Amino acid sequence: MKQPSRCIAAIAPVIFVSILLNGCANHSATPDPQPKAFGAGVISVSGEKQTGGVGSPLDQPLVVQVNDAQGAAVAGALVRFTAARGVIFRPDRGLTGSDGQLTTLVTLGGISGHYQITASTLTAAGKAAVIQVDEIALGYQEMLGAKINEMHCVRCHDPESTPERVSNHDNLEPAPHAFTEGAILNAMTDANLLAMISHGGAALNKSPAMPPYGNTLTKAEVDALAAYIRAVADPPYRKQGVLYAGN
Repeated sequence: MKQPSRCIAAIAPVIFVSILLNGCANHSATPDPQPKAFGAGVISVSGEKQTGGVGSPLDQPLVVQVNDAQGAAVAGALVRFTAARGVIFRPDRGLTGSDGQLTTLVTLGGISGHYQITASTLTAAGKAAVIQVDEIALGYQEMLGAKINEMHCVRCHDPESTPERVSNHDNLEPAPHAFTEGAILNAMTDANLLAMISHGGAALNKSPAMPPYGNTLTKAEVDALAAYIRAVADPPYRKQGVLYAGN
């Protein structure tokens, strides 16, 4: 009686994989909507450079627009969204509206890091016009760092004011670097970045306006803030001594 059970247990994963593959095949076989017009290019309107937790939907939708050669919006053009590593789009394709725009809701993949999203449309000549936007998925440690940033750092390091928060960025001399300034912060070693957070700017002969947080934050929180700074860097941070694909 045990032998049939083992057979069923062995066959079940195969059946599951078959169902999954068939479902994916059916989805990919869904015909594209028939375009009513063709543009010359596609641009990003809003929703790029967002951060969110791994496997989570982004707060804001991604909106793109198809334009003709003169820069006027094109209604009825087909747009497709694609990305790697498990990103989900709702919808992943569609025709632009009367404003030439198409909106999609983006759910990030399950691995932390930068996700490059491609929006593409076909021109009248049958060539692809594409735009790529960057979104960032944060892991647990980086999400903790994001919360610490909101509590202690954003008032000085984010130059943009909001209705909830007035930025102090322009009142400081020299102006603090935004955490997205990878061109500057990527060159800083991990040891120096942690020292700056813990002991303040004076510890590295930098601006004394940067206060020390070593007595305010735990070591785990300091590490989390540093991880967040590395995660949101633009261009992306590449750790020294690590060989990256494409290099």
